[in-house]
Amino acid sequence: MQMTILNTPTYLLLFSIVLITSCGGKDKPTISKNTTKEPEVTLQTNPQIAEYIRHIFQDKNGNLWFGTNGYGVAHYDGDSVSYFSNSQGFDGQQITGITEDPEKNIWFATDQGVVKYDWSSNNEGEKRFTNYSDQRYFGGQRFWSIFADSKSNIWAGSVAGIFRFDGVNWAPFELPFPEEGTGEFITKRTTWSISEDRAGNIWFSTNGYGAFKYDGQSFTQYSKKDGLTDNSVDNIMEDSNGNIWFGTRYGGVSRYDGMAFTNYTANDSIGNNEVCIIYEDKEGNIWLSSEGFGVYRYNGESFTNYSQKEGLGVRAVQTIYEDREGRIWVGGGGGLYRFKGGTFLNVTKNGPWE
Repeated sequence: MQMTILNTPTYLLLFSIVLITSCGGKDKPTISKNTTKEPEVTLQTNPQIAEYIRHIFQDKNGNLWFGTNGYGVAHYDGDSVSYFSNSQGFDGQQITGITEDPEKNIWFATDQGVVKYDWSSNNEGEKRFTNYSDQRYFGGQRFWSIFADSKSNIWAGSVAGIFRFDGVNWAPFELPFPEEGTGEFITKRTTWSISEDRAGNIWFSTNGYGAFKYDGQSFTQYSKKDGLTDNSVDNIMEDSNGNIWFGTRYGGVSRYDGMAFTNYTANDSIGNNEVCIIYEDKEGNIWLSSEGFGVYRYNGESFTNYSQKEGLGVRAVQTIYEDREGRIWVGGGGGLYRFKGGTFLNVTKNGPWE
């Protein structure tokens, strides 16, 4: 169904939330936007990178970044782990998204707004962070997703909707929501995932309205009536064959080949229908989370489950990532893990990194 973009979006909702589901952070430490210092004692005494890893990303310089649920962002430069949070001038303690723009700036979605890390300001005494967290930008909103597209736009999804940064200004970006929706968690305008396909279309997940594809001029909405397994979408990914994959909160996984949907659910393929993350590795395997069941790897024919028996101490998986060295990383409630030789190893601040 085609819809025309609204040129002057005006919707702006300030909303305070409590984390109540697994993909959003159930049973995890919640840090309010008024917190000014991370719990340093816990950080120093716990060997884990963090008790909860929400996002994993490797930048173009090879550094690994780990978004945590209370300690800001952890940064591994190949030698040691350091942390950026409120006490380092970084406005955010819960990090839910990380992306990199063409100028190698690293952008973070946080519980306090959006933060940009500037690699070019590396001299001592210079501030590396630009914090978009006060009332001038988003009214102190919590953000859940962030993405740098091929045209150098930065897209960020908050509890109140989507914002786009053109290099100078942030502006609300309105999706053409219908009057009615089915989402009940946080707000119906929460966007968990923003991505771009090879044709340059921008995809937005929604909490009750399915998914929207934006081609630069108009929108196409995909929902259950089109074959999508569930209208509450947590993650959207395009694979190397051009298929679009959707991880949903209540319906498992959908794969869209441009013509029709193929659905994989707890009835036939995976253990639980709550799927927070989908990721394709360099060999074309599709990795996905399944709440309470660790991760699954799909080779195009069958699903293989990896959970506690294989050493994965994360049942509520939030993030899966393959770095340029070919290492598969998994994070969530329980810390950081790396896949090696068919099993998972817990990676702490002391390693093992290789």
